[in-house]
Amino acid sequence: MLPVVRAELAGPPAAVPWVVGGYLLAAGALMPVAGRLADLWGRRRMLVVGAAVFGVSAVLCALAPSLPFLVAARVAQGAGGALIMPAGLALLTNACPPGETRRATGRALGLAGLATVCGPFVGGALAQSASWRAVFWLTVPCAAATVWCAGRADESRDPAAAEHPLDVAGAVTATGALVCLAWWLEHVGAWGWAVGAALLGALFVRAERRASAPLVDLALFRNLPYVTLTAAGAVANAATVALLYVVPLTLQQGRGWTVGEAGLGFLAPAAALAVGGPVAGRVRPGAGVPVMALCLAAAGGALWATRAFTGTLTGAVAGLLVASTGAATALGVAGGLTLTGTQAVVRRERAGEASGVTKAVLTVTAGLGLALTGPGGGGAVPVGGGAVSSDASLAPSAPLASLAPLPSLVVPAVGCLVGAVLVALVAIRGGWEGRGRGSAGE
Repeated sequence: MLPVVRAELAGPPAAVPWVVGGYLLAAGALMPVAGRLADLWGRRRMLVVGAAVFGVSAVLCALAPSLPFLVAARVAQGAGGALIMPAGLALLTNACPPGETRRATGRALGLAGLATVCGPFVGGALAQSASWRAVFWLTVPCAAATVWCAGRADESRDPAAAEHPLDVAGAVTATGALVCLAWWLEHVGAWGWAVGAALLGALFVRAERRASAPLVDLALFRNLPYVTLTAAGAVANAATVALLYVVPLTLQQGRGWTVGEAGLGFLAPAAALAVGGPVAGRVRPGAGVPVMALCLAAAGGALWATRAFTGTLTGAVAGLLVASTGAATALGVAGGLTLTGTQAVVRRERAGEASGVTKAVLTVTAGLGLALTGPGGGGAVPVGGGAVSSDASLAPSAPLASLAPLPSLVVPAVGCLVGAVLVALVAIRGGWEGRGRGSAGE
């Protein structure tokens, strides 16, 4: 979509990447604040507000007369997305009976996963056949439906919320640290941003220790199951982004398929990713960590097998799709388990806080998936709930010799295998049993 936008709208070329980056930066940096706001002011209320902001911003995006205007609207849309994600997950957690929460959340994550995978291909097709503006118009009825559905749910919040205001110092330092971290991960050589993230992170910890009602209770980071599942989820999410980037790119540039053909060919891996959410919803809380270790190990092996069919013009397409479907299955369960599992091991009254932190980690670190694949010509990449469509996903197929070398899945595969070993050590230690629910507030 970006090449089409760049050709149609007036504005500096440097603003083009911010059509995507502005959304992701706003969404990732604001999620911890949004999650805590949901606990304090009501999850249903924040979900409605977030969906309304998202929908109005989508209209502004569709009507954008220039690139700077579009970037500003996308930043506002990212703020709306930041409110939607943790508030929606926390609302669902509190709306369902304890025995049904994980399954309901898993089904919701399955639908979200399917939309995330199919979004780039649908967006690319709309941009080519109709207009890039149609991509934004398509999200408006979805936002309206979200407002309507959320209005029918019962309100829930932290019972102690009325006694404490928002921790402003924590909100400012946490948001600043995440902005600096996200920028550094996109520009690893810019060490000033890493220093800024470290300094603001230290100020955040100091502020939280002194706050009577912190934005994020630091006890959350002593919750071993929560930390383990969140960290493992970040590894799985980065590997998922890599998979969704490399396989379609290999089909298009390595095999000469069109965007539509690549989308159809990728249906099996996409379905496998979507099924992961419901499967993860059936995993009991006490088994979350060991199952996560198994998922990462399986994903690492399948990614290693998949890489044998990428990066060259040789190799059977059937083998590529079978191996990538296996990897997608394991990564889909791991991704779903990250959110269902973390919600199962924290207190319900602070579910928004926990989901905000987890979603922020996943969003900020998602870009690592691209960095770990090495050079490549581009592709359609879902990152942290937003779709990135690069030039190659929309351009006609070109001979491989005229393009940069295709990226590799070696590093993501090794990352999953190393992560599996570390998570397995936690599982062997037994730290996941009997410790979790309630520990976020202890």
